[in-house]
Amino acid sequence: MYTPKFNQVSERSLLIEAMRAYSFAILIGPQTDPASDASPVATHLPLVVKDEGEHGLLEGHFARANPHWKSLAGQTTLVVFSGPHAYVSPALYAEPQSVPTWNYIAVHAYGTLSLVEDEPGKDVLLTGLINANEPAYAEKWMAMPEGFRRSMLAGIIGFRIPIARIEGKFKLSQNRPETDRRSVQASQAAGDSDQQALAAWMSRLMG
Repeated sequence: MYTPKFNQVSERSLLIEAMRAYSFAILIGPQTDPASDASPVATHLPLVVKDEGEHGLLEGHFARANPHWKSLAGQTTLVVFSGPHAYVSPALYAEPQSVPTWNYIAVHAYGTLSLVEDEPGKDVLLTGLINANEPAYAEKWMAMPEGFRRSMLAGIIGFRIPIARIEGKFKLSQNRPETDRRSVQASQAAGDSDQQALAAWMSRLMG
């Protein structure tokens, strides 16, 4: 990911927080279908982000019917977390000769994907995903008939990705003069949900 130095974020706690906040990610890697043109394939999945290991640990599951899990198994996988993003008008800058841009948050995580195919292991992963998104549903899931639960688990393939390398890009007008940053922040704070989220990150990281 192209990341100028002033947009780079390497603080572990911030990267973990961003991945958890924007945890519907894209897994990108090879495909092995002999009939394909060998182009990379992307799968969109909700993930659980754990603060474990060198840079964190990602957990999730594929639908068994999605063949992408077969080609990613044991392979280096790129996982893209896309955060809030918004247009930035040059009208917000003090310098008239300015151009539009786009502010955004993105985290790229790389690691080797390993499969979790046993039923107890998949149940643990699925329960973790439930707890991350709707804890109140966990009890209902556990109370469902065993046959139903087993049939649901049979339809998925779990995985883990220990993050071996990570890149954080928080493009928040860091390269602009303070007056411009304040103007951008004020404008976005009064905007839509993505703009408000960017304004909050600006406030945290730049004061």
